[in-house]
Amino acid sequence: MTCTEVQDMLHGAETPLFWVGAFVVASMFLWIIYRLLSGFRVWVLGNGQLISPRLGKWAVVTGATDGIGKSYAEELARRGFAIVLISRSQHKLDDVAKSLEDQFGVETKIIAADFGKTNIYPSIEAGLSGLEIGVLVNNVGVSYPYPEYYLHIPDLDNFITNMINVNMTSVCQMTRLVLPRMADRSKGIILNISSASGMYPLPLLTIYSATKAFVDFFSRGLQEEYRRQGIIIQSVLPFFVATKMTRIRKPTLDKPTPERYVAAELNTVGLQSQTNGYFPHAVMGWVTTKLVPIAIVIFLGARMNRLQRTGYLNRRKQREQKNGTGLKTD
Repeated sequence: MTCTEVQDMLHGAETPLFWVGAFVVASMFLWIIYRLLSGFRVWVLGNGQLISPRLGKWAVVTGATDGIGKSYAEELARRGFAIVLISRSQHKLDDVAKSLEDQFGVETKIIAADFGKTNIYPSIEAGLSGLEIGVLVNNVGVSYPYPEYYLHIPDLDNFITNMINVNMTSVCQMTRLVLPRMADRSKGIILNISSASGMYPLPLLTIYSATKAFVDFFSRGLQEEYRRQGIIIQSVLPFFVATKMTRIRKPTLDKPTPERYVAAELNTVGLQSQTNGYFPHAVMGWVTTKLVPIAIVIFLGARMNRLQRTGYLNRRKQREQKNGTGLKTD
């Protein structure tokens, strides 16, 4: 093949290659514009007017006496819902109920229940009987007292049972109790509070991470089953929030107060079936699932938790030595 023939061949390919490149560039540009507009719709405009008592007079919140659960109860009461508070401590339930009644002038109902047990649901069902429930927030959850290797977890048998009952069984059972009446009315919202640790395995918090992954999968599967019936089931995956469970005392931009987190998260309902709920958390979720290889995310998570474990055990050892007792840390 002569040089002239090669030049003619390349010249003939210029036009098709130009249009292929133009198509790729245009597609990327349109994708970026779409993502920016979608982000603006979710994180700036929001969907805050969707959640109102038009869905049903009552909102039910589990794990409602502290942290994110309490903030959901307060925000839903501010929007005019009567609130059913379900948690373990009768004393705390009484305090939160009185606060909601005094501050927002709404009706409240309390149900004391230990979600670590499985025989509680008949009494919860009786307590919810006859109520028109528009919103259910499955928030109750339990984590590790400190990061730990699986076989070193104290009282492992009971630990497993309790975590599964609280983090997984509660979500399934509460949904079983509330969803049928929502489906009959073709409206209702269920918010299942998972965790960013359910987006990928988190070593040394392995059981917690796995239970939260279950909540995410359960929520997304049910959303597809019931969305045509007018039901919204949302999986909520927060990163760190300044709550008693996380032991974060000082809020920051990426570790918001529960009030700030809940206000932001409720604006995403109806726009995202799976959400990190808060813009900085959404950025963190995108980076850790789209940009960083999963092996690196797992490695860094394990490293962080090993450091936290070592720090916790060293502090505990010092306290026990001070008190004249020993501690085995292997």
